[in-house]
Amino acid sequence: MSNANFSHELFLEPADNERLSNFCGEFDCHLRQIEQRLSVEIANRGNQFQITGFDPAVRAATAVIEQLFAATTEEEITPQRVHLAMQDSTIDQLLEAPPIPHQATIAIKTKRGTIKGRGKNQQDYLQKILKHDINFGVGPAGTGKTYLAVACAVEALQTEQVRRIILVRPAVEAGEKLGFLPGDMAQKVDPYLRPLYDALYEMLGFERVEKMIEKNVIEVAPLAFMRGRTLNDSFIILDEAQNTTTEQIKMFLTRVGFGSTAVITGDITQIDLPNEKMSGLKHVLNVLDKVEGVSFTFFTVRDVVRHPLVQRIVAAYEAYEKQH
Repeated sequence: MSNANFSHELFLEPADNERLSNFCGEFDCHLRQIEQRLSVEIANRGNQFQITGFDPAVRAATAVIEQLFAATTEEEITPQRVHLAMQDSTIDQLLEAPPIPHQATIAIKTKRGTIKGRGKNQQDYLQKILKHDINFGVGPAGTGKTYLAVACAVEALQTEQVRRIILVRPAVEAGEKLGFLPGDMAQKVDPYLRPLYDALYEMLGFERVEKMIEKNVIEVAPLAFMRGRTLNDSFIILDEAQNTTTEQIKMFLTRVGFGSTAVITGDITQIDLPNEKMSGLKHVLNVLDKVEGVSFTFFTVRDVVRHPLVQRIVAAYEAYEKQH
């Protein structure tokens, strides 16, 4: 791996075999993952670790190892968790900033388990949703902006803070014509709400979600159907908001009633509107910038929580678009 001659010795305390096994992973797979990502070499015997490589990479690997070992007291370390620990911040930030303290971590409880924000941006996003009535989550695919919004909606419903969940999406798709699809408008839009459904199924179970949809506790509403309504005591999620027009997003935001929370998510790099149409999401970010009670969370490529290759793909597209 690295031909550098800087080496650092690290002892993980306490020397608990169960925690060390959790940290290292089966056949030391987590150590190999850190080696590959940070270009270092890691040798260990028991709780003694020798890290070799370029100085900044060795210090970053040390910070990641200490952070992950500390987490073994309360969670199972997985390859995804290792990946997230290494992308939570840059090497410099890893060295300068301590990990988010446990007491500051928000945990969303659902019937199927507990969901936590990964990294500072996701934690900030959850904090803002709990404190504000209207929230924007803007960033590339895979950053958890929609999934975490659904988790907050499920918790609000289960704790009776709201009476229903409303899922909304504009009927604009990349290259597809909804008019040619069978069914009424709600049925036409249903397939495009699949990420929201999948998150609900994971958190509540398929049968329970279907019963809630039958009882209108969970409602699927194409954006066009929102006009003229006032939504009280609801948790409303507008997904793919980059495909709203300026008029549509204004109409949507003025539907929010008492006791309701709205989360608007979107990726302003993937707008499918006709060229002459201004994206309502891009426009509203400037219009509401200073409005009290409205929160904004901006995710970046570093917040991508899917396969590491997804993060590299998003970064490659960003670099390409800056050059052209």
